[in-house]
Amino acid sequence: MNEFFQTLKTQRWDDHRYYHHSRINQSLHFISAISFLVSYALVFVNPAWAALLAWCVSMTTRQAGHFFFEPRGYDEVNQATDEHKEAIKVGYNIRRKIVLLAVWVALPAVLWVAPSLGGWIEPAVGLKGYLEDVGMAWFCLGVAGLLFRVGQLWVTQGAVQALAWMTKILTDPVHDIYLYHKAPLHLLRGELIDPMEHVGGSAH
Repeated sequence: MNEFFQTLKTQRWDDHRYYHHSRINQSLHFISAISFLVSYALVFVNPAWAALLAWCVSMTTRQAGHFFFEPRGYDEVNQATDEHKEAIKVGYNIRRKIVLLAVWVALPAVLWVAPSLGGWIEPAVGLKGYLEDVGMAWFCLGVAGLLFRVGQLWVTQGAVQALAWMTKILTDPVHDIYLYHKAPLHLLRGELIDPMEHVGGSAH
């Protein structure tokens, strides 16, 4: 268990110091985290609507922060190139995210063209039914995306790394609120980049 918790701690630390320098990105993660927690609660009431909220609000704010606001040049704080960080990223790097988001965008179109998915599901009736089918498709995509990467990590890096990453992903909303709740205040003061004085290029 000590190895598991140390691995989880390292993954969280690396994720923060490598990929969350932008105060805008941090603020969007704070918003995303709150939205994800609402989605978690909503899963027990209506998984489809929980997935709609998670993908349309939680994931879009989170990924917008990474794609549009996070610096992609040389990381002076950690003395690392963007290419190096992308190559060693445990979870979904930019390339993997693009594939995942492409499937996310394609699923509503697939359900619009083939409402029964070739006879696999009951065709939706009305807009509400269509949205619920999209929500369930996105719910399945989220679960599949999580388990697929866990499986990859299990095979390539071992069970501890894989289970630690899964735990990290599922608990990120709580951790992000803890880490980034002050980010909007820093933005209001005009600070666009976290100076990362607590990092200093050294391992945690």
